[in-house]
Amino acid sequence: MPSLKALLRGVLLAAMLVAGSARAELNIEIVGGGASRHAIAVVPFKDEGPTQGNLTPVIRNDLALSGAFRLVDPSAVANVPFAPADVRYPLWQAAGAQSIAIGKVENAAGGQIKISFRLMDVSQQKQLTGGEFTVTPDRSRQVAHAIADLIYEAITGQKGFFNTRLAYVLKSGRSYALQISDVDGQRSQTILRSTEPIISPSWSPNGRYIAYVSFASQKPVVWVQDLATGQRRAVANFKGSNSAPAWSPDGSKLAVVLTTSGNSQIYIISADGGAARRLMYNGGIDTEPTFSPDGSMVYFVSDRSGNPQIYRVPVNGGDAQRVTWEGNYNVSPKLSPDGKTLVYIRRSAGNFRVMSQDLATNDTRLLSDGSYSERPSFAPNGRMVLYSSAVGGQSVLYAATADGSSKVKLAVLNGDVQDPAWGPFNNP
Repeated sequence: MPSLKALLRGVLLAAMLVAGSARAELNIEIVGGGASRHAIAVVPFKDEGPTQGNLTPVIRNDLALSGAFRLVDPSAVANVPFAPADVRYPLWQAAGAQSIAIGKVENAAGGQIKISFRLMDVSQQKQLTGGEFTVTPDRSRQVAHAIADLIYEAITGQKGFFNTRLAYVLKSGRSYALQISDVDGQRSQTILRSTEPIISPSWSPNGRYIAYVSFASQKPVVWVQDLATGQRRAVANFKGSNSAPAWSPDGSKLAVVLTTSGNSQIYIISADGGAARRLMYNGGIDTEPTFSPDGSMVYFVSDRSGNPQIYRVPVNGGDAQRVTWEGNYNVSPKLSPDGKTLVYIRRSAGNFRVMSQDLATNDTRLLSDGSYSERPSFAPNGRMVLYSSAVGGQSVLYAATADGSSKVKLAVLNGDVQDPAWGPFNNP
């Protein structure tokens, strides 16, 4: 069994272990679905098109990704409504639709377009939600995500996450690229490219900054980069290794892992850099810190019990409490936004899989399959879990519902994706 020191070495060098060319485009592929999904038809909006925004494909893609919806094919129904008065409800009910989304696109002043949409309940024959957006055509994709968010909230009662972003690292030959994209993988941007590994991207709570580890100076250094300006600064460049940055909920601090004292230990530093405060004194290895949503605790991985397990400790220091008891190899903890659920990677029978644990009952649930998965993180509403997994010798992204009932594959074309991180609701 690998020691935690071997785990650390694997984390720091993970980006070196994959090969192949990479493209930043992601395609959503449904690979599993729950039995209680809401049946919805999204009718093509009137006058939508390439120059005015193909809205409905984006909306459908978003709803499918969530695992909460089953899409009804609108072409199978002899009714193409664009306004509530046009909807022939018996036809849609016969097709199995519980709700129907309709809309239209119109030209507006100043080269803008006006996008109108309505979500209608088929059985009650009434409007559930709707909206109007006047934007430039190049912003139609954001509007489509916003419409999907409104539909998701109207049906599930939960805030939608389709206008949030993902961060991940792509490897192409000897080049590493830190990228951000929409949840559906579109509008990807490279914010840093290097011939040396880039690992462990971590979003600030306000969505403006990303902390990450770069090996560009021939050792791991923690950087924080402003996504609006592109400016970056080294915030942890102490003697030895600097790794595993994690933001505090208020964005003022980072938990990082340093080896200034020998073994890897967890320190708290200002998000602007400066002096580091050691969180605990332990003869073993402590790593992979993550804050609880209320900022009171730090969850982390330690070998103090002999094998990698997950612990928590008050942010101001104190006695550490063990959290995981099943299995002898549990790493990469992340908390749900409500602080009630922990996801992490468990090694069992040689497989590395995503587990979900109820912190009140300690009940666990398997979220991934396959032989190797890594780096789980929650959607900001807590309803889905993002992770990367090895498929056919390639590393790709998956998103699973938090209850394990459904998952989708975000297939990266001709490349490998590592260290995914789901961004917050804030989307500057």
